[in-house]
Formats: sequence, C-alpha cells, structure tokens
Amino acid sequence: MNQLPFEPYKIKTVEPIRPSTRKQRAAWARQARYNVFALKAQQILIDLLTDSGTSAMSQRQWAGIMEGDESYAGSINFQNMERTIRSVTGFRHVIPTHQGRSAENLLFSAAVSAGQIVPNNTHFDTTGANVRLRGAEARNLPVGQAVDIDSDYPFKGNMDVAALDRLLEKEGTKKIPLVMITCTNNSAGGQPVSLANLRQTSEVCRRRGVPLFIDACRFAENAYFIKTRERGQRHRTVREIAREMFSLADGATMSAKKDALVNIGGFLATKNTRIAKRVKELMVVIEGFPTYGGLAGRDMEALSRGMEEGLDEGYLESRIGQIARMVDRLAGAGVPVLRPAGGHAVFLDAKRFCPHIPRDQFPGQALSVALYIEHGIRCVEIGGVMFAQTDPETGKTVYPKLELVRLAIPRRVYTDRHMDYVVDSIADLHGKKNGIRGLRFTYNPPRLRHFLARYDFA
Repeated sequence: MNQLPFEPYKIKTVEPIRPSTRKQRAAWARQARYNVFALKAQQILIDLLTDSGTSAMSQRQWAGIMEGDESYAGSINFQNMERTIRSVTGFRHVIPTHQGRSAENLLFSAAVSAGQIVPNNTHFDTTGANVRLRGAEARNLPVGQAVDIDSDYPFKGNMDVAALDRLLEKEGTKKIPLVMITCTNNSAGGQPVSLANLRQTSEVCRRRGVPLFIDACRFAENAYFIKTRERGQRHRTVREIAREMFSLADGATMSAKKDALVNIGGFLATKNTRIAKRVKELMVVIEGFPTYGGLAGRDMEALSRGMEEGLDEGYLESRIGQIARMVDRLAGAGVPVLRPAGGHAVFLDAKRFCPHIPRDQFPGQALSVALYIEHGIRCVEIGGVMFAQTDPETGKTVYPKLELVRLAIPRRVYTDRHMDYVVDSIADLHGKKNGIRGLRFTYNPPRLRHFLARYDFA
C-alpha cells in the first residue's frame, strides 16, 4: 500500500456548514431536551453522531443511480447486487433489506424463539433490541481486554471462545439457535476481531452444531485490521481476507450504510436454505418482494458499487489513518481515549473525562451535550443510557462496564482540517471538564431509549 499525503479523492460537490454561537446552541439543546438525536441538521457544525448512512457517494455510485431499473421483481440492479455480494461473501442466498436492523429482525424472526439465548461478542443496540423483541436473551461474551481502555491489545473485539464453548455445552442447540459475531465490535469501541478468533469461534459453533452469523456492517475495516495487525496476513489483500471471514460463517446481516458507502440499504446473506426460505416468506409482509426488500433499484445499484469501493485499500488506509491520528493527538493531550484506535470512530472514556458525574447522572450523555453546546459537535454516548438494564431479581440498575462517547467519522466526508477542529475542541472541553453537569431523565422510553429519551440537568 502506498500512502498519499492527503485524502485519496477530490471533492466535486460541497454542502455548506452553517456557523452558530454558543448561546444559540445552548437554546437549541434545551429545545431538544438535551437529546442530540432531536437536534436539527442545520444546527450542527461537525456531525459525528453516526457513520451509518452518512457517507459521501462516489461519481461511480451516482452514475449507477441513473441506471436504476425500478421493475417490481427481478430488476437488473438486484441482479448486479446479488452477483457482487455473492462474489464478496460466497453466500448463495442474497436478500435485500432497507437497512441492517430490518435484516436482523427478519433473521431473528425466522430463527429465534422466546426463552432462547443469542450469544455475541457484543450486541449493538438494534441487534440486542431485536433479540429481546423475540423474548430471547442477548448474551454478550467479549474478551476481557475489551473493557481495558488503555490496553494496546490489537483485537479487543474478539469473542471469548472458551466462554462461548461452555455456554453451548451447558445450554445446547435447543436453547441457542445461532451465534453472532460483530466485526468490527462497535459497542467495544469499534475494535476488530482477529481471523484466528473467527476461526476458533467457527470451529466451536460447527462442533456444537449451531449456525454462526456475522454482523458485517464494518467487515472491510475489520479485514483491513487483520491485514495490518495480525501476524502472517500482510501479504493478502483485504478482499481475500474478507472472503475467508465469510467462509467461516453460515451467513451475515449487514447495514450497507457503513462499509458499502451508501445512504440507505442492507441485506441478509446466507448459505442456509431453510433460513433463507423462511426469511423470504416473512419479508413479503414486512419489507417487500425478495428482489427489492424495501429498496429502489437505484439504491441497490449504488450499494452494489459501494461494496466494491469499500474494499479499496487506499481508501481504507486513509480512513483508518485519519482516526488513528485523532486518537494519538487526543492521548497526547491527556484526554482519556480508548486505545488502540478503532475503525470507524473515536471513543472517549466518559467516566474518566467526567469523574465528578455519577453513573446515574449519565456522564456519557452529559459529555455529549457539553461538546455540542461548547463547540457544535454532535456525537453519541455508548454507556448507561444505551446499555444499562434493570436486574429482574433486585430491581436495581446494572450499568455497562464501559461509559463511552463515540465520535463516528462519516466516510469520505470530512477532511483532516475538520478533524483538527474536533480534536482541539475536545482538548479544550477537557480543560474545563468540571463545569460539565450531569443529567436526569424526564422521559425514559422502554426500549432503545437513547433515540427518544428526554433529559434535564440533575
């Protein structure tokens, strides 16, 4: 790989960023009830809320939009999408959906029943919510290094394979219908899963007779980390590594709004004919006909082309390098940041950033709100708001071990100058962190509460 001294693309279309004052942002935050999801796009300077659906599409993708075949069934664009995904993953059955959470819903509706357990290295919010919607348990089995903020362990996203084997031995296939592994592991800081860990996880699942599915939202970034961090992999292409990753599983769900570089779209792909048949029966009611799945033909064409572009190693080197430079600068400024750098985001340790704020006042949410008010940057907490649960026996709140704030970097959108502003802003806020105030709920929805919750200062 040859590193360019700048982004490996030219900017052809621009979107204006509207300036704002601290006074304006404080008023807007109050109107939004201190939930950053309720802010309006024009009120944001730098939007790092998510990397999902926020990518800039290429000229080749936009050209594909003009070739949209809107036939209800069997469109040319579906044929192209099916051919591309089969080429990348090796899976025979390709079922389009409008986004990843729909693919999750369809998979779990077809394969999971009440009272069962779905293990994962770490479920993300919608994945866990879709499991629980079926009356099943979303069980997280990350390796111990995943909760060590300062560890330089290169594959903190790994599955605890020994714990998975014990669980499968204890519960059996009647209780565990499938296993999932998320690559990269978003909830654990965007950290990758090693190829060795995937092989071990696959071997355990096959020995126990349980299907393995990959949450493949960021499969290309994970493959790039394998190439650059795992011994004996540097000579291989990212595409070759990705193909082996998929060969170790029985299927995958994907929000294509991440590594396929599109603004809408997803899919379920599998070699399991029984599951594919059941999913297609369900999706006719939920998503649409199995050859469009809630997508316009033009969107499937953009997805097909984005799947190829997302595997470009020059692009991946630039993207992941940008995030690594941000992490290095923040760590050098004394800001508590998760290391090593992950693939799609910078993760701040909110517990150490705001040690004066107790967990029941949501330091991650408080830090997110403060960063917006002070500097116009929108991000999201991944901690007590998103993942805390109530113990059914004691009624007490059980908080996740990590209290993170995620600054997700959209693909091909912001330059290093933008990211310099983000780093300087975080360092500035860290210098006056004692002024950050905790929050309390004024409205607490029953599920996926971070999207709709409302707050006031504690």
